[in-house]
Amino acid sequence: MLLWLPDHSIVFWISAICAVILIGIAKAGFGAGVGVLATPLMALTMPVAEAAALLLPLLIISDIFAVANYRFHFDRRNIKLMLPGALVGIMLGGIFFGHFLGKEQVLKLGIGILSVAFVIFQLARSSIIGAIENRRPHAVEGVVMGAIAGFTSTLAHAGEPPVVVYLLPQKLSPTLFVGTTIIFFAFTNAVKLIPYWSLGLLRGGNFLTIALLSPLCYIGIKLGACLNRYFSETWFKRFVYAALFITGIQLILGKGLVALFLHLLL
Repeated sequence: MLLWLPDHSIVFWISAICAVILIGIAKAGFGAGVGVLATPLMALTMPVAEAAALLLPLLIISDIFAVANYRFHFDRRNIKLMLPGALVGIMLGGIFFGHFLGKEQVLKLGIGILSVAFVIFQLARSSIIGAIENRRPHAVEGVVMGAIAGFTSTLAHAGEPPVVVYLLPQKLSPTLFVGTTIIFFAFTNAVKLIPYWSLGLLRGGNFLTIALLSPLCYIGIKLGACLNRYFSETWFKRFVYAALFITGIQLILGKGLVALFLHLLL
């Protein structure tokens, strides 16, 4: 390891590089939700709260690039409905984090359950869409789904499912759907800085690590845009969701088998 690099293991850097590139790919609109793997993947190599805190600035950097492409293409009504709920969800997520901070097994269990639940949601997505596509969501649902998204996003940067459930029945154009999602999470991620800062999770010692990883946000977004043009996302999503499911199981079981395997391999 070079002397000027932060003192992290090779396994950490592999996990971090994969996580940040996945975030960028997801922000480009390729492989819906694949960025959710980032926090669980990082949680295999470091405490959950530290993993989430390290990724938050990188998410915000990715948001800046993504918002530049969709700043004029989003549904304002939905944003106005979901954001107040998101603020409540973020506050509750911060309280949850604060209560269980230091109880690593509880946090790992929570992240693992969210990971497995996300995969189950994706597997059942077509059935869910079929059940909800012919109904018009009530405005109150926008607030409630925004709150759920804010809560789960605060814990694991994984707020996509409730947003999808609320937006899909509205049959927005693909551009409006992606743009609304991007704008919503850009605001949400920015607000999440408040509870993360108040809990002491945003540490100066991470700045160099974040600076080294930040160019990968742009690379991931460009890669996602390229994949959008030339490749089908079906197999890519299957691979990522399989990895997310395995990672979630490892976090739930607390065995760390994946991390151990990587340590032995490297």
